[in-house]
Amino acid sequence: PGGYKGFFYHFLDPGTGFRYQTVELSTVDTGLLLAGVLFCQQYFDGAASTEAAIRAYADSLYRRTDWQWASPRAPLITMGWTPESGYHNLDWRGFNEAMLVYLLALGSPTHPVAPEAWTAWTTTYQWGEFYGQSHVGFAPLFGHHYSQVWFDFRGITDPYMRARNSDYFENSRRAAYAQRGYAGANPDGWVGYGLDLWGLSASDGPADVTLTVNGKARRFFTYAARGASFTEIRDDGTIAPTAAAGSLPFAPEIVGPALVAMRERYGAGLFGQYGFLDAFNPTWTWTDVPLHHGHVEAGKGWFDNDYLGIDEGPILAMIANYRTDLVWKYMRKSPYVVAGLRQAGFQGGWLDTAK
Repeated sequence: PGGYKGFFYHFLDPGTGFRYQTVELSTVDTGLLLAGVLFCQQYFDGAASTEAAIRAYADSLYRRTDWQWASPRAPLITMGWTPESGYHNLDWRGFNEAMLVYLLALGSPTHPVAPEAWTAWTTTYQWGEFYGQSHVGFAPLFGHHYSQVWFDFRGITDPYMRARNSDYFENSRRAAYAQRGYAGANPDGWVGYGLDLWGLSASDGPADVTLTVNGKARRFFTYAARGASFTEIRDDGTIAPTAAAGSLPFAPEIVGPALVAMRERYGAGLFGQYGFLDAFNPTWTWTDVPLHHGHVEAGKGWFDNDYLGIDEGPILAMIANYRTDLVWKYMRKSPYVVAGLRQAGFQGGWLDTAK
């Protein structure tokens, strides 16, 4: 039906709650869900029977997830599984959004993976420099956001970061600055890019097609994990507001001006009932090329028509973290979060005094 071994399928049919087509049982999407579940467990801390039931249900969801089963090539954790083909042939290797997968697997009171899993994960990191910023690289900014929506990495370090006199919060700050530096330099000459307009991440795009821009053939994409780092550059001129907005707690001094510039420059074409649309591309002004989705506004470029929850979510959650510590302060109270971090070798800051 909707899942197996405590994991959920990547997509469910909203009408039935059952698996959508033949999608995989997804460890990272389950991890994102469970992080939200653990937040709810701490947030609903009242004495009422309804809140007690929420806490108990949250506990059961987390405890039934069999992380050991999801580790066929231990100590690493597989990306997924299907009933038809079995385990995915790839495991989660760093650095990317799966930090929370390993931390939740390490903190499990019922089916934990061994502490060696974190060491195996971090040994696959790539450390380098991009536009003056030295950090662990992952090109799309969502990889620097998703785990940190839930986990407060400020002032706590694992062995990998201690050896580099840094932490994951600082790492994400540097990744945001590096992308801003790339946009300011704008080596490919995309329209609109600058120090006040930046941000590449997984998002929608106009079309899968190659077109000529400034005398050069350029490949455009529909949905793609766009990004810019020393690890790779995948850029077709499409900016995702979530890339900058999700970086708000790390670097408010550069994120705020970028969001204001997006809103003021592109207006209602980019900002609607639910905030920012998923993506826009000021370079794309063609009206004779078929679009996969979205629309073209004369003189302004291509704009998406959709709000994507997985991109809107980090915007809202990171604004809440920046303003009031909302998600972080409750997650710091979770014994499972604390256990997972300690199993991974994290020390310092708030973690040293956590219960």
